[in-house]
Amino acid sequence: MGSPLTAELRRRGHEVWTADLLHAPGPNYIRCDVGSYRQVERIFDDLSFDLVYHLAAEFGRRNGEDYYDTLWRSNAIGTKNILRMQEQHDFRLVFTSSSEVYGDWPDVMTEDVMEHHPIRQLNDYAITKWVNEQQIINSAERFGTQTVRVRLFNTYGPGEPYSEYRSVICQFVYRALHDLPYTVYLGHHRSSTFIDDTVRTLANISERFTPGEVYNIAGDEYHDIKMLSDMILGYVGKTDELVTYEEVEHHNTRDKKSDNSKAKSDLDHRVTVTLEEGIPRTIEWQKKVYGV
Repeated sequence: MGSPLTAELRRRGHEVWTADLLHAPGPNYIRCDVGSYRQVERIFDDLSFDLVYHLAAEFGRRNGEDYYDTLWRSNAIGTKNILRMQEQHDFRLVFTSSSEVYGDWPDVMTEDVMEHHPIRQLNDYAITKWVNEQQIINSAERFGTQTVRVRLFNTYGPGEPYSEYRSVICQFVYRALHDLPYTVYLGHHRSSTFIDDTVRTLANISERFTPGEVYNIAGDEYHDIKMLSDMILGYVGKTDELVTYEEVEHHNTRDKKSDNSKAKSDLDHRVTVTLEEGIPRTIEWQKKVYGV
């Protein structure tokens, strides 16, 4: 999400600097490991910022289990490093959390669920994201820092390269295109969000920043996982002979039904790309990137 968000903010006239662990081309780029206090400190000693989008994290449930040491260093220590800089330099912060923080909640996910109900996060990735939110709340209470938290729901679309740790749509598309097997869990539902819609709403926060708020950013189409698989297979002209169907994936949230009303009201969040349009655009991007 960082690259299209950078482009959108620049399109709106903002001066934007980016920091990433990997080497990258382009203007105003700084290489930085968010888990290294020295590297983070150097950025904020050299430059002054009005608003910081904190998207740096190890992503995903399975990735977080296989590489839990990197997950905790990047997510928990990395966010603490950013908060220390915020406490010293007094910039506004937008933090990207995850729908995974809702854990085992079985009903519609409103932003205030955790204020009223005990929630069990189901994997290390989810736990780190909830730890991050607690770090932010504590920093605001102790130091008066100003942060907006956003909980993203299954963002997908062009620009996401394949790996076994990537999002479900990315994996299904790649595996369908390359005739590789994959598993569909029938008892799970999601509220997938096309990347353009996520990015536009994130950029809107720069113009509608209210300290302390938390927002769900999700699509409006609540669907099961088989629907995604069927749409992808239908578009690429493949059968489901390589698909295994199972009922439940343990340690993963079963149903993510988001209430988007707050983001729509406060941030002008709008769903402009349906799954019927977004999945073909994602497939065509992968076909071009991987020469299929």
